[in-house]
Amino acid sequence: MTVKIMPIMAALAALIALGCAEESTDSDAENAGAAAPPTAIDSSPAAANVSQARLIAADEEPEQWMTYGGSYDETRHSTLTKINRDTLADLGIGWVYDMKKPRGVEATPVVVDGVMYVSGSWSVVYALDARTGKELWTYDPKVSGEDAAKGCCDVVNRGVAVYEGKVFVGVFDGRLEALDAKTGEVLWSNVTVDQSKPYTITGAPRAFKNKVIIGNGGAELGVRGYVTAYDTDTGDLAWRFYTVPNPNKEPDGAASDDILARLANDTWGDTGAWTTDGGGGTVWDAIVYDSVNDQVLLGIGNGSPWNPTLRDPDGNGDNLFLSSILAVDADTGAYRWHYQTTPRDMWDYTATQPMILADLPLGEGNAPRRVVMQAPKNGFFYVIDAKTGELISADAFTDMTWATGVDENGRPIEVPAARQLNDDMVVLPGPTGAHNWHPMSYSEDTGLVYIPTNIWPLIYSRPDPENTVKSNWNIGYRVDAGWPLTIPAGGIEDMRSMGGGSLLAWDPVKGEARWAVPFPVPFNGGTLSVASGLVFQAHKGGELVAYDAETGERVWSHGLVGGPGAAPMTYEVDGEQYITILSGWGSTIAMVYGVVFEDAVGPEMGRVITFKLGGQETLPKPLENGIARTPKSEPLGDDALQTKGLRLFAANCQWCHGAFAISSGVLPDLRWSAITATEASWDAVLREGALTTRGMVSFADRLDKEETDAIRAYVVRQAWNAQALDEADAPKATAADMAAH
Repeated sequence: MTVKIMPIMAALAALIALGCAEESTDSDAENAGAAAPPTAIDSSPAAANVSQARLIAADEEPEQWMTYGGSYDETRHSTLTKINRDTLADLGIGWVYDMKKPRGVEATPVVVDGVMYVSGSWSVVYALDARTGKELWTYDPKVSGEDAAKGCCDVVNRGVAVYEGKVFVGVFDGRLEALDAKTGEVLWSNVTVDQSKPYTITGAPRAFKNKVIIGNGGAELGVRGYVTAYDTDTGDLAWRFYTVPNPNKEPDGAASDDILARLANDTWGDTGAWTTDGGGGTVWDAIVYDSVNDQVLLGIGNGSPWNPTLRDPDGNGDNLFLSSILAVDADTGAYRWHYQTTPRDMWDYTATQPMILADLPLGEGNAPRRVVMQAPKNGFFYVIDAKTGELISADAFTDMTWATGVDENGRPIEVPAARQLNDDMVVLPGPTGAHNWHPMSYSEDTGLVYIPTNIWPLIYSRPDPENTVKSNWNIGYRVDAGWPLTIPAGGIEDMRSMGGGSLLAWDPVKGEARWAVPFPVPFNGGTLSVASGLVFQAHKGGELVAYDAETGERVWSHGLVGGPGAAPMTYEVDGEQYITILSGWGSTIAMVYGVVFEDAVGPEMGRVITFKLGGQETLPKPLENGIARTPKSEPLGDDALQTKGLRLFAANCQWCHGAFAISSGVLPDLRWSAITATEASWDAVLREGALTTRGMVSFADRLDKEETDAIRAYVVRQAWNAQALDEADAPKATAADMAAH
């Protein structure tokens, strides 16, 4: 049934009248790809004067933070010491900058010569005076709402790179852009992906040797992964490396051609979803330049789809280079070595998590040995020789049900039931990983790596070929396994008790934990260690905490606003040390796992929050979630229709609006949304695309009218279920009143 224009207008009027705040971005987001001029307020003579030599010698300038990880080795450890246990009592907020955009913020700022360069949601870049937070310029690349729908995990951006007067940003819609560091003006812009496919960019680029490199994401929706290096001055392509074979196993004219033909092609069969969906292997986060060995280390992602029996049904190979750490030549992109953490990955165990380069006493006679360290999703902590790729150690840093260790060849010893999935199985870690993108840090002083860990299992269930469910994701598993149609009393509390997290201090030489601080909620922020013997981390509950680096003792904390997940960083200007953390409500855990949080929060703006000794500034009050928690419609349909809606919701809607239709507040909780009140208002959004410019696209091209009606029936059922459990109020209006809305 096609909804006529008058019902659409009436439905939209009802949305406005009832205060339904759907996916939010600026109204001008519909101008896809139109570069907005920078809103320059002031300009600084400092303009990212960062050379290759200066980056290599970053340790000699601890007052700067010139790269995403603090230095090329990305240890996220600072030798600044003015903020220490003796001065912590005087640490307060120095300044706060409001990014004026909602949704998740994950970036680590870069600070060079008193200027901070930082990115926020929707790939907006800001240049701020690092002393005061005064805005120098902003650049908005105008990401469209339709492009936002391509993302798996919110419209986030993890940071920028600076190099020789330029600021480089990977834009969510697939562009890589070079900005003038002094004005924010676009110097060059390259579309790095096929924008007709569900590619996104959320990671920070890295700059080295007059090149800037960027990867991409999208494996959950079906793409082929690669990284591309460009000339920093001209934007010309320098080299490209594909992480999985061409679907026809033919050359691409890329740096990866030789190694794919020689090593990877035979690890894939000749049929299956990988030949149409690209195979995955996206490099969506970890990229590290190893200046000692003049190579680039790449963290490779999961397969597309996750399920290898669909991805590669006639093969039984390892599917190289999925879930691998890969080293390539910095000048040419030619293959150096690889280590695959999860052969033939089937659990979304990406190896895209942050990597750290360090010299550990692991050589002959305890001589220093240059290694790369990673704690990827699969739950093993890896120490690998950076020059050769030789595995030194792989030790479990969390509980797991999929493997019991690694063998003499460095391959995981899998639990057969986890691979075979003849029956539904609770797999730990789940796809959110024992450690995700949240940066870890390494202190040479303590010899410890500080890891933000997660605990969140998932029931893996093979799809029923006789009862398939349409989905905009292509993971290849039944995602509603274990979902009850009606959540029983105490059910939400039971689900919350399944997850958690910790701050883990890990000894990479001994391969064991030194100490751990547990948390009830996973996906807490990244870490910063400092030479004064402290470790800083922000928690989803809304605070920045300092711990004793040797013992884990909690020694200081300060409240934040907006559910932080980013990593703190530190810098010094005019002899004064600062610590900065970004805070903003969003990302995967907040969007999908709203059930984790006891109370939904308002859609907070992203903020740059900076602390200093003697700081006296205050934070704004948290937004209240003012949506009336009442069902907006009478129950719809029978159990069969609602069960169909449950499965369709799980496959298509939970990624943004929360599992079980329970939102944490990042995006609207559909149980209380005005669009559920009438068929017309529901169809106006889901079928006619009335809110496309805000990121809520039409589903009419993938779901028919009966299917979207079933989703509405399930959402309304969840609203009444919450009311029955005294978690919501009954509507004051009669059934007739609701139907007349």
